[in-house]
Amino acid sequence: MRIAVRRWSDAVHAHPGLQPRRAPLCAPVPGAVRVTAVRPEAPGSDRYQGARERSRRNTLSAASRWFFLTAAALALLVLAVLAYDTISQGAGRLNLQFFTSYPSRFADQAGLRSSLIGSGWVLALTVVMAVPIAVGTAIWIEEFAPDNWFLTVIKLNLANLAGVPSIIYGVLGLAVFVRFAGMGPSILAGSLTLALMILPMTVIAAQEAIRQVPSGIRDGALALGATRWQAVRGQILPVALPGIVTGVILAIARAAGETASLIMIGAFTFIAFDNSRITDDFTTLPIQIYNWTTRPQEAFRANAAAAIIVLMVIVLAFNLIATIVRNRFRRFR
Repeated sequence: MRIAVRRWSDAVHAHPGLQPRRAPLCAPVPGAVRVTAVRPEAPGSDRYQGARERSRRNTLSAASRWFFLTAAALALLVLAVLAYDTISQGAGRLNLQFFTSYPSRFADQAGLRSSLIGSGWVLALTVVMAVPIAVGTAIWIEEFAPDNWFLTVIKLNLANLAGVPSIIYGVLGLAVFVRFAGMGPSILAGSLTLALMILPMTVIAAQEAIRQVPSGIRDGALALGATRWQAVRGQILPVALPGIVTGVILAIARAAGETASLIMIGAFTFIAFDNSRITDDFTTLPIQIYNWTTRPQEAFRANAAAAIIVLMVIVLAFNLIATIVRNRFRRFR
């Protein structure tokens, strides 16, 4: 392929349809490639301002993405360092004797038996007392409550109570359950305190699950002649069950790691017997960890690290179960 470059005057004279004196400066020439110079937009034009705004947004988006990515990486790095330090310090104490022995003033003989049993008692009673009330409250708010100022006040208070520090619930439990009701620092008092603590977040989780149910399911049941309660029991609750179960499990995971409220009501740090009644004194796994970390002997730090590993596994197991339940129910819906 050959490319010939000729002067403009030659192209004009060679073209029979153009007169040299009357030919425009930019007259088209057959076979020639036309190149048009584009002037830059004026600084005050709309296109110029739009281009600047898009450039600014792209720069801000890239900077934000890198900022949040760096923050997440730093958080994961700190978590990994802490986990490695805890595991390396406490892994050697994880054996059968550590799980079957009672606390002791000798670090090599101390174990988690009483704290694990106490945690099981407290969590079981907390679930029994909190979940029915929470689910019932959520159903009433979403399906039966009239839309008035009283309902608005209830929703506002639930949102506020979900963010109250746990030690405030401990003060409430100390005043109401331990002293006023005369329960003392028992399993029942601790369970009632934790039930109050997780009740708002469980109600909110159940509300969200019920709110996610398509309105067509509710309207279809009512159109077929079902009562409001029959529609809730037979159609709405089965669809909302995955979200409700997920919220309950996450609330239990929070209660499993709770320390401040239980210390506030007077839970013991040293229990050398198995609990058999809800009126017994008790201790829990987080309180046992707190007790060992305050001991001056270095050997108890390894016990505390081992107990932290156990607590982390329990909390991660609850979160894993919540994820599996949510995905499993979502798959079969």
